[in-house]
Amino acid sequence: MDNVMLARTIFGSSIAFHIIFATLGVGITLMILLAEIMRIIRKDGDYGTLAKRWTKGVAILLGVAIPSGTIVAVMLSLLWPGFMEIVGQVIALPFQIEIFAFFLEALFLSIYVYAADRLSPTMRIISVFFVALGATASAVLITDAHAWMNTPRGFEMVDGQITNVQPLAAVFNPSFFVTSLHVVGSAYMTGAFVLAAVAAYKLFRGGLSDRETTYHRKGLSLSLAVALLMSVYTANSGHDTAIMLHEHIPVKLAAAEGLFETQPNAPLAIMGTPDPEAGRVVGGIEIPGMLSWLATGSTDGVVRGLYDYPEEEWPPLFVHTLFNVMVGIGSALLALAGIYWLFWFLGRKKQKPFPKWLLAGIVVSGPLAMIGIETGWIFSCTGRQPWTIYGFQLTSEAATNSGNLGMLFVLFISLYVVLLVITGLVMHFYFYRNPVSEELHTIN
Repeated sequence: MDNVMLARTIFGSSIAFHIIFATLGVGITLMILLAEIMRIIRKDGDYGTLAKRWTKGVAILLGVAIPSGTIVAVMLSLLWPGFMEIVGQVIALPFQIEIFAFFLEALFLSIYVYAADRLSPTMRIISVFFVALGATASAVLITDAHAWMNTPRGFEMVDGQITNVQPLAAVFNPSFFVTSLHVVGSAYMTGAFVLAAVAAYKLFRGGLSDRETTYHRKGLSLSLAVALLMSVYTANSGHDTAIMLHEHIPVKLAAAEGLFETQPNAPLAIMGTPDPEAGRVVGGIEIPGMLSWLATGSTDGVVRGLYDYPEEEWPPLFVHTLFNVMVGIGSALLALAGIYWLFWFLGRKKQKPFPKWLLAGIVVSGPLAMIGIETGWIFSCTGRQPWTIYGFQLTSEAATNSGNLGMLFVLFISLYVVLLVITGLVMHFYFYRNPVSEELHTIN
């Protein structure tokens, strides 16, 4: 494995690990805020208990998110010195502001964790609002740098030198709003499905008192209400992303759909394998005109194919599979949330237990949502290859020339495995030793 691939593997594995905690930190903090609001609206202490226990989980996750995020920041400098040289001159502003967003999140999370029981209901909501705001702002600002890599603006490169830097033009690059809103929406969706999976697991396992069953049903319904809304929103923002790719990175869209020939009435290819020699997706299901409609708003719209570009500039064609997995998971989760609410509506008067198969599906939805997040990020980053900064800097030009990257990869993978195991054990033993049944008998 050459140096560039090793650098990509190390950094990619670090991002894949960190994004678990970053995504849940964004998604669950929104759920805590909504639980606090529901506590006041419904005058129901169960929602206060939900907020309290979800906060304990976020605090544990944040303990891993902070060091893993620091590792990612250090690796940017160690593994991608060529990239950081340009970033420091053009797009440093989001990184600088993100420090303050993290400060806001950490400060108010500390206040909420240690003083929530002594705060008025209004102050509790204000505190957790700033926690959610800080977490969301951090996600938006970091995503801004990623968006800029896809649609770089705000500078000129003359004879290899950066000139005419315009920081605001770089920040508000063409894909900023579409990309950041899609990332935030999918994080909210994932956080909601993960919490729904926990509640569904408790109900599926059974052996609960009526009081506990009622509590978990409230958590399940609140989570799946957000999950349904965010699933619809994420699907819509994914459509906006297709339009953005068509306008600014058409080669990435072509690779995602395995489209080789530029054509109107371009088909949407579901599954299958792109075959450059055959010039089509082999073994897939094609929906005529759908790709043109998604990208241009009309089935007659012309979509550029891979043959319009030199083959060395094609993204790896396996991004087609990544794209299909991401979209397939998103569609399944949307359908699952819709089915839940159908059952809820039909049985709302009798409070009927939910079918075991439905609860089992919701349990699986949490891990599935996280897989969708991971495949989405891999697709987004890999689909930009061979460029680090699209059209300006190749990944081979950005990577370090230092040796011993193989050993570094082994060490960090070992560290991530250990951290995952420890985090899982801490979560398990904390909530095992602090069962919700004890809290439900106290005044919230």
